[in-house]
Amino acid sequence: MSLSIRNQLPGTVTAITPGEVMATVKVRLAGGQNLTAAITLEAVEDLGLVKGTSVTALVKSTEISLATGPIEGLSIRNQLPGTVSGIATGGAMASVKIALEGAALTAAITRDATTDLALSPGVPVVALIKATEVALATA
Repeated sequence: MSLSIRNQLPGTVTAITPGEVMATVKVRLAGGQNLTAAITLEAVEDLGLVKGTSVTALVKSTEISLATGPIEGLSIRNQLPGTVSGIATGGAMASVKIALEGAALTAAITRDATTDLALSPGVPVVALIKATEVALATA
């Protein structure tokens, strides 16, 4: 199956915390970073997820926010450090490529945000991703 989602990060399930309807699934990415996904309990069961399962974390570029450093006191579970590797700007929006340890991300943010954050290739950033915006796939 081909997907339009550019951000496809391979990893391994390290923990699952089930709830009544939803579960949090912790994933160790290939580059060593930790990622949390909040998915339905039904999806956990349908995918057969258990500790050690190989997964691909999927995140739409429009669901990634950027910061110029780590942020404390924030409910967003996923803060992945990286470096801007490229920027393509249009009239209103920009596509920012981020190099992570062992992976890459693309964030779609406003052109104004790239200016406000002074983003350019080589600038360190932190990709912020809510756990509810991370989907998981198995092979």
